[in-house]
Parts: sequence; structure tokens; C-alpha cells
Amino acid sequence: MRSVVIPNEEGDESEVVALVYDFCVEADYSVELGAEDETLEIPWAASEDRPRYYDLKRHPEQLLNVEEASREQTLGEFLVAMNSATSMLETAKCDTWLSTDMTAEDEIFGAAQKFGSYVDLVFSEESARFSFLEHEQFARKLTQLLKRAPEIPAAAELLIRRCYYHAGQEVRDGFYITFYLFGYGDDEHQARALWAIALKLVENAIRQISR
Repeated sequence: MRSVVIPNEEGDESEVVALVYDFCVEADYSVELGAEDETLEIPWAASEDRPRYYDLKRHPEQLLNVEEASREQTLGEFLVAMNSATSMLETAKCDTWLSTDMTAEDEIFGAAQKFGSYVDLVFSEESARFSFLEHEQFARKLTQLLKRAPEIPAAAELLIRRCYYHAGQEVRDGFYITFYLFGYGDDEHQARALWAIALKLVENAIRQISR
């Protein structure tokens, strides 16, 4: 068992220490291409009073309109990194939440709460968007890198799903990846802090793959 210093709510790193258990970031990927599975459209549309699609790759200033990024600074930084000129990816949707509802898979962490997020990721290169092999290779590389990351009570899951890309009047079937991440802790502050650390690990891993 190792320890990681987590700043408390006042930012004092000397007072709060979270125990980190003897496993790395739990990471795995799977494929969801069935008729009943989740799909995505790029660009996606919503009613005026609901969140909408922002092309952050080409219009980074629109990040100010993404409520989730304003709410969670670490998520905002992740979106900036994913939509940067050096990244092979761009983002389509995201959200965060806190939960005390633990699944059987969560029980290994022995935590009372988990802080979670999802980000829908798409390739910037057009040809890659329509290649299942490219998505599978990316998901495999990322999960392998995360399993070698520093030990932390966090879990990442990548789901390869169907995406419908709109270009004028044409719609093409391709793929995208939903990236889920959970940080686990004894309370909200600890769970959120460990999620933030894990998200930085994922960001760094994707930067490495994008080189």
C-alpha cells in the first residue's frame, strides 16, 4: 500500500493523505456495435435550452460555453489537450457526476463514493474515423499504457461505438470512443481528487500516443 498527498478543500497538501492500494489504474476496452447500443451523430443537435455540440478543435474559444468544463477545471484542461493541434483526437460530448451506487466491479476499491466522467472522443483524421482497426489499436494502446501508470484507485473504460458523421447531405457510418473514468474515495473530496489525478494520467498517455 502506498500513499498520495491530496490537497484538502483549503488547498493545504500537508493535511490530507489518501491511501493508494496495490493495483494500477484499472483499464479495459470493449466494443458496442449492436443494434440497441448507444450511437453518436457528428455534429449532434439538441433543443435550444439544452447542451449543444461545440467544435472545440476548430473553435477552442467555444470551451467557455461548455458548462461541464467550467464546473470541473481538470475536465476543461483535458478538453483543451484533446482538441489541441498536436492531438490526434477531438471531443464531442462530456459530463461528470458523483455517485454512491457501487457495482460489483467497484467493490475492489473498498470506497464509499466514486466521482465519474465520460468524454466522447473522435479521430480528427477523416480516414481514421471510418476504420475500426484504428479505433481498436488506439483503445488497446491506451489501456496498456494506463495499466503501467502509477497505482491509484481509479478505473477507465473505453467503448468503441457507432458514429454517424454528417457532411452536407451525406451521412457516413464510422466509429467513436466513449471514455469513462472513475475515481474512488471515502468521501466526495477524495473521490474527486483521485479522479482528477487519473484524468491527468490519461491525458498524458494520449499525448504519448499522439506523438
